[in-house]
Amino acid sequence: MPDMAHDHHQNLCSFFTLPLFLAIFVFPLVHMYPSVVRSQLDYNFYDKSCPHLQSMVSYAVWAAVRNDSRMAASLLRLHFHDCIVNGCDASVLLDDRDNMKGEKNAPPNRNSLRGFEVIDFIKEDAEKFCPSTVSCADILTLAAREAVVQAGGPFWQVPLGRRDGTTASEKAATDQIPSPIEPLQNIITKFTSKGLDVKDVVVLSGGHTIGFAQCFTFKRRLFDFKGSGKPDPTLDSSFLPSLQSMCPNKDSSNTNLAPLDPTSTFRFDNMYYANLVNNTGLLESDQALTADPRTAQWVNSYNVYPYLFSSDFAASMVKMGNLGILTGQKGQIRKKCGLVN
Repeated sequence: MPDMAHDHHQNLCSFFTLPLFLAIFVFPLVHMYPSVVRSQLDYNFYDKSCPHLQSMVSYAVWAAVRNDSRMAASLLRLHFHDCIVNGCDASVLLDDRDNMKGEKNAPPNRNSLRGFEVIDFIKEDAEKFCPSTVSCADILTLAAREAVVQAGGPFWQVPLGRRDGTTASEKAATDQIPSPIEPLQNIITKFTSKGLDVKDVVVLSGGHTIGFAQCFTFKRRLFDFKGSGKPDPTLDSSFLPSLQSMCPNKDSSNTNLAPLDPTSTFRFDNMYYANLVNNTGLLESDQALTADPRTAQWVNSYNVYPYLFSSDFAASMVKMGNLGILTGQKGQIRKKCGLVN
C-alpha cells in the first residue's frame, strides 16, 4: 500500500482538479451544527495555511480505496475507534513507547484496525507542503468523510482545528470501545457517556453498511448461542448455511472475514437496516437494535427512508468528530502520527 501511494505521489498536484466528491448532500454550515462554534473548530481553518489539504486527503483516500476496496470501511472504523476513546485526538495512531501502552494493541483493535499507512501518507504530504500545520486528528476526520463519499455515501462539511493528544491508553480503549457481544444497554451507556444519544447509536451503527467482520466476533451465533448448543434463534435460518460455510466451527476460522452487509458490501447505503429488519444482521450488537423500542423506531425509519439515514449519518459524524477535542494551545501538531514530538 505505501509503495502504491508513493508511486502516485509525484502526480498529486494533477489530481487536485479532479471531481473528487460524489455528494448526496451538501449541508448548511453553522446553523445546522451550532456545537461546532462552541468547540472552536472552523470549516475554513486551513484555507490559508494549507489550502490543498482537502484535495490531498481526497486523492489519497481515492487511491487507497481503488487499491483495496475494504479500505473505506477501515478508515471509517479507525476514526470511530479514535473518537470513542477519550475524544478525537488521534491517540489511536500512537505507537507504544517505553512508558506508555497505547490503543493499537487493545483487544478491540489488535490485528483488526487498518488504514494507518493511508493516514501516514497524507501526513507526509501535509508536512511537505504545510510543515507543522495540520494535525493527525484532522487528517483522520477528513479521511473518514472521504471514505464514506468514495463508497457512495453522503458528503458533509468537516469543521477543522483539532490538535493531537500526547498520550494513549490501552486500558481506555479496552474499556470504552463497544463490543459486538455486549448487551445493547452497555453500548448505549458507552455512547451516552461521551455525549452521544440513542439515535446516534443507531445511525453510527449504520456504518456497518460497508466492511467485514472477523468470524470470532459473531461465530457463537452460528453454533452455540449463549451455551445453548444451537444457533441464535433470531438469525434468519436461510442466512445460516452460508455463514457456517464462511466460519466453520473450528478455531482456525476465527480470523476469516464475512461481509457486514452481504447485499451491497462495498456500497454505502441503507441496506444495513433492511438486513436488520429481515433478521440477517451479522453482529449481535447490530441485530439487537431491532429488539429495543428505543432503537427499533430508528431502524425502521432508516430502512424506509434512505435520505433520512444519509442526512442523519452526516450530522452524527460531525457530532462524533467533535468529542473531546483539543484546540488552541492544548495538545500539539505531531510531525509523525505515530510519535509524540
